[in-house]
Amino acid sequence: MQQAALFGFRLDPPPPVDLFYEGADRLAFGGHQVRVHHTPGHTPGGVCLQVGPSGEAGRQLFVGDTLFAGSIGRTDLPGGSYDTLIRSITQVLFPLGDGAEVYPGHGQDARSATNGRTNPFLQP
Repeated sequence: MQQAALFGFRLDPPPPVDLFYEGADRLAFGGHQVRVHHTPGHTPGGVCLQVGPSGEAGRQLFVGDTLFAGSIGRTDLPGGSYDTLIRSITQVLFPLGDGAEVYPGHGQDARSATNGRTNPFLQP
């Protein structure tokens, strides 16, 4: 609401939160499950969602603006942190495996291993 006001827009307050979840929580729908991974850096409360069949490690990662093919999310907005974002990617997302299908919030999809080897932001 505050950001909209900066641009001269007025928004109604958002509805109340239905459910709070922790990083280890699993949400179920149909025959699938979603594991929530806390990945701050782009935003303080950022999360990525690992989706797969119930009882299996999901191979699909919905990463929003945390990671892109060949890039990473912005960290120059309020609450962003470059070092925190890099830690989230290397310590939370990369351990999920090389074969993970990475779906960013926009742009092309990526494979995590390929992205890690070729992404200039993730080189030593």
